[in-house]
Amino acid sequence: MIVDIEEFGGIDDGCTDNSKAFADAMAALSETGGGTLRIMGSAYLTGPIELLSNISLEIGKNTTLSFVSDINRYPPVLTRWEGVVCYGMHPLIFARGAKNIELKGEGTIDGNGQPWWEALRRKKRKGQNKPLESFETELAELNKYNGGQPSGGGGREIQFLRPPLVQFFGCSDVAIEGLKFQNSPFWTIHPVFSNRISIRNISIHNPSDAPNTDGIDIDSCKDILVTGSTIDVGDDCLAVKAGSGEQGISEGKSSERIVIRDCHFKQGHGGVVIGSETAGGIYEILVSDCSFDGTDRGVRIKTRRGRGGTVSRLRFSDLHMKRALCPVAINMYYRCGAKLEECSKLFSLEHQPVDALTPHIHDIEISNLRAQECRASAGFIIGLPESPIENLRMRNCRIELSRNDMVAPSESEMFEGLPEMQARGIRIRNANCDFDGLEVLGLPEGEAPYFREPSPN
Repeated sequence: MIVDIEEFGGIDDGCTDNSKAFADAMAALSETGGGTLRIMGSAYLTGPIELLSNISLEIGKNTTLSFVSDINRYPPVLTRWEGVVCYGMHPLIFARGAKNIELKGEGTIDGNGQPWWEALRRKKRKGQNKPLESFETELAELNKYNGGQPSGGGGREIQFLRPPLVQFFGCSDVAIEGLKFQNSPFWTIHPVFSNRISIRNISIHNPSDAPNTDGIDIDSCKDILVTGSTIDVGDDCLAVKAGSGEQGISEGKSSERIVIRDCHFKQGHGGVVIGSETAGGIYEILVSDCSFDGTDRGVRIKTRRGRGGTVSRLRFSDLHMKRALCPVAINMYYRCGAKLEECSKLFSLEHQPVDALTPHIHDIEISNLRAQECRASAGFIIGLPESPIENLRMRNCRIELSRNDMVAPSESEMFEGLPEMQARGIRIRNANCDFDGLEVLGLPEGEAPYFREPSPN
């Protein structure tokens, strides 16, 4: 069954709120067992949309679907926000427990994120550090939030839990193809606890200064394919996550069997990123034939004490990078979201007791990497003294530093607690690495391609 949004009163003038038309169309399709909802006009404005099982949403080539920016239109729903299951604002497009769903076409989905970004900036300028507005206090009450949950960089402490543009929560057999996504209030495409997802030939664009606007965040999901896509955003381009802290460990939901190939990553803090929410474990990731143009870090793995989980069996091959700050960054001293009172333990250079919240990284292979004009360093590989990075192999990798426009080596990663270094080669600490066919070009005279820092006895 194929229906058009105009059959349910949809108006394509870009200013009429079509929320009722979308809800009625979804309900009608669901009652008949499913089908396709087409929107083929010029521009449609709506509030949040919920996708139901066996339904495809198809957006025409010259069509834009955009969302109202009234915060009160996105009521609390149970979600996972920066690694913690809690209540957050309703995603703009949301599916929960649905099967066999599609987002497809050649059109554009616009999250109209500017008001959300400005609201967060305003709160930060004022120094807000706790829930104040009614929707924030409502979320804090629902979440029984007392400041104790882990946080990334998004601002959990004020409970301004902005919505992703698209979220699939506990779904299976999902396809996204052909569309352009832009201006997300928060993360752009966020599958959580979902399986068998195919993302093909899409593009994602958020401004470089738009806060926390990751491209794709694969979160405790299995059997995922991302191919033929371009991502250009204000945070990490494509991240694989698996929950944070004690809750993530108790859930035990890993991310596994993920294939990323033939993709192009542009601006962003990282290209293909693992973490920093690693508690449930991240395994069997294959990344191949991808290009990175101006991405701060190409291959990026980030975690820290308190995050927990194991990262293992990752393969990166045939990658081409240009103008990265650092082409390979593996960081177990990741600083973002750490509380001041915890920093002395989280970022200590001394051995700490190993427990369930200690992360582990091993069995990583990077081959046929070509990186040009790297602007901070050739690499950053830092494990923990009590949990060194094990069995990291780099094969046939050629890394060339830029001849101009260099920045400090400390810009290689977002770390805390480590001594500052001036060397430009691959920095190694608490890590067992094997290099075969490694070239690092453009180093200052007399500097080695890589250097190992002493570990505490």
